[in-house]
Amino acid sequence: MHQVWDTWGLVVLAAALALPLAALVALVLTRHRVRREHPAPRRTAVADVAVVVGTAPWLWMILTPGSGQSVQLIPLVDLGEQIARMPPEAVFVQIVGNLLVFSALGAMLPVRSARFASITAVAAVAATASLSVEILQYVLRIERVSSVDDVILNTTGAVLAGLVTRRWWARR
Repeated sequence: MHQVWDTWGLVVLAAALALPLAALVALVLTRHRVRREHPAPRRTAVADVAVVVGTAPWLWMILTPGSGQSVQLIPLVDLGEQIARMPPEAVFVQIVGNLLVFSALGAMLPVRSARFASITAVAAVAATASLSVEILQYVLRIERVSSVDDVILNTTGAVLAGLVTRRWWARR
């Protein structure tokens, strides 16, 4: 875990320091939307800010240059290889990190908009976003592994987070 902090501590610190600014942005957005007679101004403002604040640090991490470029298109092969060759702590960090990448998106998108208030919609948006990031990693040649397993885990994390917030989803 010490290596994780050494590698990503700056990202975690920047994300934590951004929280007061995020709260201020949500407040300003709410006031602006109240004046424009926007339906559910507080809920949508908080959801918008939470998606950005909850997703940006993860995107920063996964778009940072790595140490080896490859593509893995067969489901669960990359994950199996990681489990076989990496220490358990590293596997845990890898899996949990991938589950969290689009969890804020999955949790807040259906809260934000009734159009996305279904598990299918959350899964579709998360899978599309995750696939886009994996393609971007490959196209930018930033020495990262582009893996279908990452798409599966990112999407699963978004769906699970969406299920947690289900009682607050926007109504049609």
